Amino acid sequence: MPVVFETILLTVSVLSGELKRGLVVLLLVGSLGAQNVVVDATPGHAVNSFSPATSLGGAIDRLRGGPTKEDNERNTERLLTSPVLKEMLGAGWQTVTYRQNTELMIEAWHWNARGTWSNPAKQEGYFVGSPDPTSGKIMHSWAYPLPHRGATMGDGDGWSRLTDGDPRSYWKSNPYLAEPFTGENDSKHPQWVMIDLGSKVNVNAIRVAWANPYATRYIVQFWTGELEPFYDGINKGSWQAFPKGAIHDGAGGTATLKLMNWQIPVRYLRIWMTQSSNTCDTHGAEDKRNCLGYAIDELYVGTIAPDGQFTDVVKHVPSRQQTVTWPSSVDPWHSAADLDYGRGDQIGLDFFFTCGVTRGLPAMIPIAILYNNPEDAANEIAYLYKRKYPLLGIEMGEEADGQRVLPEDYASLYLQFAKAIHKLVPQARLGGPSFEGTEGDVDSWADANGRVSFLGRFVDYLRAHDALKEFAFFSFEHYPCGAGGGEGKICKDWSSLYWEPTYVNHLIQAWKDNGLPPNVPFYMTEGNDLEDGGPETVKRGLWLADYVGSMMTAGASGTYYFHYIATPHDGFLTIDKDNRVVTYPPQYLAAEVISKEWVQPVDAIHKLFKTASDVKDAEGNTLVTAYTVKRPDGKWSVMLVNKDRDHDHAVAVVFADTTKKQNRYFVGRVNRVVFGPEEYQWHSESGSGAAILSEDDRPRRITGHADPDGPPSKSIVHSHGADTLYSLPKASITVLRGHIGPPQG
Repeated sequence: MPVVFETILLTVSVLSGELKRGLVVLLLVGSLGAQNVVVDATPGHAVNSFSPATSLGGAIDRLRGGPTKEDNERNTERLLTSPVLKEMLGAGWQTVTYRQNTELMIEAWHWNARGTWSNPAKQEGYFVGSPDPTSGKIMHSWAYPLPHRGATMGDGDGWSRLTDGDPRSYWKSNPYLAEPFTGENDSKHPQWVMIDLGSKVNVNAIRVAWANPYATRYIVQFWTGELEPFYDGINKGSWQAFPKGAIHDGAGGTATLKLMNWQIPVRYLRIWMTQSSNTCDTHGAEDKRNCLGYAIDELYVGTIAPDGQFTDVVKHVPSRQQTVTWPSSVDPWHSAADLDYGRGDQIGLDFFFTCGVTRGLPAMIPIAILYNNPEDAANEIAYLYKRKYPLLGIEMGEEADGQRVLPEDYASLYLQFAKAIHKLVPQARLGGPSFEGTEGDVDSWADANGRVSFLGRFVDYLRAHDALKEFAFFSFEHYPCGAGGGEGKICKDWSSLYWEPTYVNHLIQAWKDNGLPPNVPFYMTEGNDLEDGGPETVKRGLWLADYVGSMMTAGASGTYYFHYIATPHDGFLTIDKDNRVVTYPPQYLAAEVISKEWVQPVDAIHKLFKTASDVKDAEGNTLVTAYTVKRPDGKWSVMLVNKDRDHDHAVAVVFADTTKKQNRYFVGRVNRVVFGPEEYQWHSESGSGAAILSEDDRPRRITGHADPDGPPSKSIVHSHGADTLYSLPKASITVLRGHIGPPQG
């Protein structure tokens, strides 16, 4: 029987008379009967190389502080100056990506209030911000909801002009998707509107009140699938033309079309437009953009009786209570009167770069592309270069897939905007499309060749136009636990922690399989677990460590935590009205472990090596996952996530050279950092300390406080080589960091 030696090393600190640290246990055994964590430390086998300064960061979106301009300005300045900013930076995230919420809200973004309207006399049209810095700084910027919107749903509270019942309003498509700008026949970029009747209704007719420009060639279609024609149902059906739905000589006006001689139950209809009248809209003929694309005043769907009577089943109201519609695109035309300060503050670009949140590091910055013009986007990037701000890359819009844009339309806009940007700033590094969270590759409606991959068709379009060089990086968002959003998973159970590594690998492989060029780096520019857990447990923190390790092991060039901001309720950092920290939540403390302990918080290359674990439960779920970097200081650092909620585990850590068939081990002093239930405990109570969560798609309010709420515990253990086992507390993140000895075996 082997001899077993046990040494117990105790590290404690006392706060308010309570024990704040747990036991650090180091077991020395005479034989390896334990569970193993094996690092493939073979020279040349690193699966990624990255600098934390540009690869591990946060993401900041539009900030909302109230209905007025002053409310929002005060809120932004409060959150991005000390003492709040100092506490945020204390988590250790390095660079920052700037998120652009206006693309999701169907708004024009005036990144610079100084600029020129295409119709300056009326302060309307297409706005171009000035590229020239002045002595003043851009501290805040604002949104202009688009008046020719055609979408009922989406972020915010806007509604469609297609079913609003107002004869003065109309939807209009994006003129930059017409031939004078795309250089291609309009049939290559068909525009469409879709109407959702809410349930299947017997129909045989449609009435289209056309505005100018109107479609001269179009087809009215219905959806054959049982699910909606987006997301899960996008290719589980097809668009089929009504027997009398093809129009080749449209003349505008109000067209009432009998689509068939009988009635069929239909929920979704689509008008597919391929040729425009190019007649000018209500804004006049002085600007050719007013005369391109398609425009509709109002849509009506229903039946025509034998006596010719049309019965409409559409609900026409100027709110989200209307019958739902979606369009292919929206004209970015707007006026000064559309300004809405209540939408929040898209942080001013000068303030963003000078307040300290970027730490002076290169940041990822977006342009507006879906609801903008190329000249304005080019001027934005020229302005930043003139200010000499360090840029990591330029994201070309945000969540085009979430706006239901077809990949060829996005690709055409991408190239138009890239050309304008590179005319002013040739060295600008462009990428996108910043996909919203998905379960795999993003699908679109099948094209004529049956292709459905958004990414594949986007890349093919660039390749066909000899423009792959414009695609410097691929970006996407990641929300695996979105209650009804993101990837749609609802992670209520602790066991959902087992998904992430496999899930990340599935995502990346799907994109590679569908056309991501091997030489194009990829970034996760915004992500979190949404409603997974809350302040009551450490679960969110464990997910974050597992996610970051998984994504970087999969080869990401960067991953950025969202929403990297302090809030008065459950979030990254909880503060009160006097800017004092109420709680350091689990993800804040996990961020400290990742960014300060696992990696060195320096701008220097870390090499990451694949790490395997045989710690599994009876169902085969991996309970301990691990991620290993060799740091610039020469130390090896292993981050281990014990997802077993109820049990500690003792593991051996092996650094294997698979070529020489030799193993190495930590020797001497090993730094040990732990975050788990001993470092963070939530105490429920009634009264103060409210935190807002979502469960079952419905809000709930919890009250309580955390004590302790960090910091992660630190200790030194002494390794004796191959016979050393390291204790991983239940439900914890543990970092082991030290030097490894000479080869054995």
